[in-house]
Amino acid sequence: MALLQIAEPGQTAAPHEHKLAAGIDLGTTNSLVASVRSGEARTLPDAQHRHLLPSVVRYTEQAIVVGHEAKVAAVDDPLNTVASAKRLIGRGVEDVKTLGERLPYDFVEGESHMPRIRTRQGDISPVEVSAEVLRVLAHRAEESLGGDLSGVVITVPAYFDDAQRQATKDAAKIAGLHVFRLLNEPTAAAVAYGLDKKSDGVHAVYDLGGGTFDISILRLRKGVFEVLATAGDSALGGDDLDRAVARWIMQQADIGDDADHKTLRRLLRDACTAKEVLSSQNEVALDIELPNGGCWQGNLDRTTFNNLVDPLIKKTLAPCRRSLRDSGLRPDEVEDVVLVGGSTRVPRVRELVGEFFAATPLVDIDPDKVVAIGAAIQADALAGNKPDDEMLLLDVNPLSLGLETMGGLVEKIIPRNTTIPVARAQEFTTFKDGQSAMAIHVLQGERELVKDCRSLARFELRGIPPMVAGAARIRVTFEVDADGLLSVTASEQSSGVKAQVEVKPSYGLTDREIETMLKDSMSHAHEDMEARKLREEQVEAERTIEALQAALAEDGERLLTADERALIEHSLEGLVRASRGRDAAMIKKAVEALEQTCGFYVERRMNAGIQQAMAGRKVEEFE
Repeated sequence: MALLQIAEPGQTAAPHEHKLAAGIDLGTTNSLVASVRSGEARTLPDAQHRHLLPSVVRYTEQAIVVGHEAKVAAVDDPLNTVASAKRLIGRGVEDVKTLGERLPYDFVEGESHMPRIRTRQGDISPVEVSAEVLRVLAHRAEESLGGDLSGVVITVPAYFDDAQRQATKDAAKIAGLHVFRLLNEPTAAAVAYGLDKKSDGVHAVYDLGGGTFDISILRLRKGVFEVLATAGDSALGGDDLDRAVARWIMQQADIGDDADHKTLRRLLRDACTAKEVLSSQNEVALDIELPNGGCWQGNLDRTTFNNLVDPLIKKTLAPCRRSLRDSGLRPDEVEDVVLVGGSTRVPRVRELVGEFFAATPLVDIDPDKVVAIGAAIQADALAGNKPDDEMLLLDVNPLSLGLETMGGLVEKIIPRNTTIPVARAQEFTTFKDGQSAMAIHVLQGERELVKDCRSLARFELRGIPPMVAGAARIRVTFEVDADGLLSVTASEQSSGVKAQVEVKPSYGLTDREIETMLKDSMSHAHEDMEARKLREEQVEAERTIEALQAALAEDGERLLTADERALIEHSLEGLVRASRGRDAAMIKKAVEALEQTCGFYVERRMNAGIQQAMAGRKVEEFE
């Protein structure tokens, strides 16, 4: 979003003080966190050196599991494992139905009309799912950086509307994060790309992620990033490519539309795997498990795959045309195209985008990491760590904002692609003699009729002095802040009566829901900590058990006597029993006991390995 002010008032750090800040790419499929360290923005890995965190959350009776473990469990436990929550965030129940696909969840309506997903831990909103992902990323950043974060920049698709932006901020609030800014994903990519290349001119940022698509046309000139236009589709992405392949598999394997949740999730997993393989190979072999326990085997070649996904990829080119038209540019005036998002690894995407812009897309930047890196650079600046930074971002409002006027028409106050932050005012008047109140309906969209636009808020201005129709002067002011969030004020000029609303979309969480979630997170903090500790010990126990069982199978008969093996297996059984329990301390004690029991066995295995390595060789060879 617009960053006309590099540091917030009062946030400029002293020269010796470096505040910890991070940029978070909250993605549909995967999420990342990055930070500036030693002057360089880098993504931060977890303990297993993995940079990507799958945006998947599993709700079990005992704990909430986020990331890789949750993704693995998605097929076997689809109703309690939520993936691609970003496609649902900020949408109402009816909106979710328009996504056009059967989603593998049990949906129920909540107080705020936001769809909630029924799980073992109760009814969960997409906002809460996103909060769990943000919480894990923030913890990773604090562990890596060695302290508490002063704030974060979270990226959102440029085409996210007000409801989706507000829902993203709600998720951050629940996760306990201070948000410096919501930053448009293409703008974040431009920050990272522009700083690396020092390249002035017009650039297109084509961002096709797991669930959203954005195209932004930017002009870079002497350190100033100006977004000329932006367009996109917040319900189109790599997930849709997967669904196209999954539908083809269902047709080939004769799987009916009434397939259960587990089958649907398994098909989507297999379709995604096939898509990824076809990015580097011309054909992929499929081995599909059928609902009846049987198996279907077949092949999918790249030509067939291209035919399946072409309509979806071509669907992204219409926003590209629109953004160029809004910018007053021809495709050949764009110097280069930056590809962002994991879905741009699909060769057909690169081919069609290259044809449209008549330029070879730039693919030398990791499309998964570039958005997080750009967000980290902005977070570092907003934390006050770069007071002399002259970089300027001029972002735009993606959709027009206006009011309902008589006859169900929309009067646009702030047109789309207006540079933000921005304030615009317009005067209206009364329709009837003696009218003392006015209902104000705030809308978002490009259509001319109210019924074709999205309703954001309604409020009333009361206390207007009774006058003849047309005599009152009602001034309505729209203000869009740097996060793209809207507030509307209406005032009658002669009397000074005023009414104001900060637009809280009907699909965002209510204040009461947010308060309840925050209270729940605090009241259950001890339980959550204990559940985490238990799960960590269980994972360690599982690793120990698997490693020992593998070792015994390999050389237990050769290196151990029957009594020694019986002693080890007795201790191993003790750990297996403990790992099935709910006492973390007991599991840890059992792991330590087993390690102590196996000390002599480990030593023998090491000696045997050394002897095998030295067999038939001279000592001089190892000098």
